[in-house]
Amino acid sequence: MKPFFTVLGGMGTMATESFIHTLNAHTQAQCDQDYLNYYVVNHATIPDRTAYILDKTQANPLTPLIDDIKKMSLLQPKFFVLTCNTAHYFYDQLQAQTKIPILHMPQIAAKRVVEKTQHLARPKVMILATDGTMKAKIYHRALKKYDNIEIVEPDSQLQKEIMTLIYHDIKEHNFLNKERYFSILKRALQQSDIAILGCTELSLINEHCLGQHSYNVVDAQSELVNETIRRQKG
Repeated sequence: MKPFFTVLGGMGTMATESFIHTLNAHTQAQCDQDYLNYYVVNHATIPDRTAYILDKTQANPLTPLIDDIKKMSLLQPKFFVLTCNTAHYFYDQLQAQTKIPILHMPQIAAKRVVEKTQHLARPKVMILATDGTMKAKIYHRALKKYDNIEIVEPDSQLQKEIMTLIYHDIKEHNFLNKERYFSILKRALQQSDIAILGCTELSLINEHCLGQHSYNVVDAQSELVNETIRRQKG
């Protein structure tokens, strides 16, 4: 089944399902054979990435991630897709385990932000992500490559709302709380020109809200989908 790529998922499972659904929906296909070849590793028992970043006494997600990389590298995929934003905290360590390229979702999203804000001299960009992603400054590093961008962080109350939406509403109760999501976007875009959806649970709810809001966002997962299709078709 070549050429194919491998999706490193399960962080979380519903978000991985959203990536696959979006991938298939964005693929131009008129028959079964027009869709892309890929393997999905839905490793749902990988320890929580944010929990480890905030407290190093917690279970380390890196060990099972490396195990997945090594095992899947034996199959020689064209590239890897890492669908969890926070897991990019381990990106350099994971890439060191294989010669097969791993797509870097935050860098892909940052490039798209630049494209969408090129008409602004100094765009304000707010990062919407987990506490772990924020503490590790995963998106900060990706955006720092562009000198004109001003990074805006959510205040403590807004960050609490983001975490409640991600963990309480979506992860724990599989509840796509659109009211909370739209409230977060409204408050974020009052303080910035554009917001990055830097968590796959945010991408999941955004997928179900397409056409229902006009807030200026870059959905990191959607941009990863576009890059995946481009790489696989290229």
